Parts: sequence; structure tokens; C-alpha cells
Amino acid sequence: MSQTIPTTTKVWRIKGTDGFHGLEYDAQAELPALGDNDVLVKFHGASLNYRDLVMLKGLYPAAIRLGVIPGSDGAGEVLAVGSKVSRFNPGSKVVTLFSPRHYGGTLTPSTLGLALGGGSDGTLRQHGVFNEEALVEMPSSLSYLEAGTLSCAAVTAWNALYGLKPLKPGDVVLTQGTGGVSIFALQFAKAGGATVIATTSSDAKAETLKKLGADHVINYRTTPEWGAHARSLTEQSIGVSHVIEVAGANSMAQSLNAVRFEGVISIIGFLSGEAEEKEPSFLQALTKNCIVRGVAVGSRELFEDMNRAIDAMKIKPVVDEKVFKLEELKDAYQYMWEQKHFGKLGITFE
Repeated sequence: MSQTIPTTTKVWRIKGTDGFHGLEYDAQAELPALGDNDVLVKFHGASLNYRDLVMLKGLYPAAIRLGVIPGSDGAGEVLAVGSKVSRFNPGSKVVTLFSPRHYGGTLTPSTLGLALGGGSDGTLRQHGVFNEEALVEMPSSLSYLEAGTLSCAAVTAWNALYGLKPLKPGDVVLTQGTGGVSIFALQFAKAGGATVIATTSSDAKAETLKKLGADHVINYRTTPEWGAHARSLTEQSIGVSHVIEVAGANSMAQSLNAVRFEGVISIIGFLSGEAEEKEPSFLQALTKNCIVRGVAVGSRELFEDMNRAIDAMKIKPVVDEKVFKLEELKDAYQYMWEQKHFGKLGITFE
């Protein structure tokens, strides 16, 4: 049965960057015309990232186009396709690509500048028109809500573990906290045969991390020198192979303490804000002969590799038990800002 093609849709837009009141809702936004290479997507699942929050707080380190539709993560069904589209058909299930022109290889500043929800209109809308190259096929083993968590956090975690120095069975991975990137990294690392050491500030969250497969959990509030402790948990105290660094300046010295000689520290976020604790020295990185690498999500090629692994290994994204409707977006932002979530915070459109 064919679906009616809408001409208007529900959207949120960023109208200011001094708080969540900068989000503006429009229930009758016009949909652009479908180009020859475009597809019309009806979203069924999406999720928030820390990036979405700091944009509204004026803390994002890159330019934001005022009036842009926020959100980078979304999964839905194709309602219509342009005359030259070859990758998808009406009814195809798809997920959005964070950087719509990053298909593979080296990421450029101009390509990153077009990321969804910042330089290009994002996913926090009921329908969207996208170039067919800016979408990937949805993993068949996931629901729309689960697939709507993948575009940013999951691809970032996959890139951190496989994009430069691929994870090997027997490696040791250190994750920080219980946000989306860290949980995906834990899941991917365990699926790849690695040992996982996780840090958290909560004993309750520590138990959940263990249930997800973490081999060791360190409470960084009660163990402030968690870097040395993590290293002591590895064979002959050689250190961890991969550090998923999401906290930022305040934890970098500990991450350098934890990493093994010629290990990799993937810098992904700045949850802790500006440095208040002792900052690391260049000598720490030099003496470890390690790679300290910034990770800005990943390419379509990496995304598709990850999706094949998700289907093959039956990996299920961890979605917080509280899910918000599209119309409740401001409440969702506040809930996540208060760090009440575990894993990914989902948005539904029905």
C-alpha cells in the first residue's frame, strides 16, 4: 500500500545558543522538493548526543548555522526517491550519515563542517530529504529506535577501535563513564575478544557495566589515581591498548598513565570541561610512544563495516529506559544535561 507523500512536517530548529530555550518547534514546516538524487525519509527513531547539548549552551567548538535542524542520529523508512536514485527504494530502512559527504578515506574540515545538526539540517524532524549517498542501510537485527542511536556515538566508538590501529583479540580497552560512545566501545571491544576496564562514578552504574560485560570497573571518585590502577589490572602491568577518552582535559593525565607503550588514546569528548586538575605533560606521551588521536565520528565505509558486525554479532544498542517524544525535545535535552541517562537517550516520532 503506497503512502501519501507529505508536503509539510514537524521540525525543531536552533534559534539561539544561550540555553535550551533556543530550540524552536514548527509543526508545519515546508518540505523541500525532491531532487533527482534525493530520498524522502520518514523518521521513526533518533537519539541525542552530548554535542547536541553543548550547541545550545554556546560551548560547541565549531560554527553552528542558526536555524539549522538539530540532531545527527536518525533511522527511518524511505517514502519516495528521485529519478536517478539507485541505492534505495521506497520502503528501504535507512540510517543517517553524520558527515553526509564523508564516504571513506581522509576527513576534511569542509566535509566535517557539513555534519548533520550543525552545518546541515539534522534528524530531529518527522521527515527529511537527503542525498542518497548520505544514508546507509539499517542493520536488519535492530529496531528503528535502536538504529537511531548509531550515527554519531556508535561510529565514533568503532572508529576509535578499528579506524587506525585495529583492535585485536586479547587487547585491553579502557572506557570512561556510561554515555553512548563508552557503552558502544565496551560492546564492540567485548565482541572483538578484548578485556574491558570501565570507569564510573557510581557503584550502581558499576554493576550495570559488569552486566554488559566489563571485566573490571573502577570508581574514579574513590580511586582518583585510576590510571595507575587500570594499568595494574593488565598483564604484567603493561597498560591498556586503547583508551576511549571522553572526559577531556581533567582525565588526560590518568589516561596517559593507563595506556601501554605504543597504545592508542582516542580523544572523543570534553565532558569534564576545562582542566581543573594537573594537566598532562608532553613527556608523558613521549615516554609511552603512544598515539593520541582525535576522533570526529567516521566515514560511511566504517559505518557499513560496523553495521555488518552488529548484525553478525547480534549487538544491541543500550537505550535509556526513558524515551522522549519529538514534541518533548526540550525535556529530553534537560534530562540528558542532568546526566540521568544510561547509554543512549532515544527520541520517538509516533
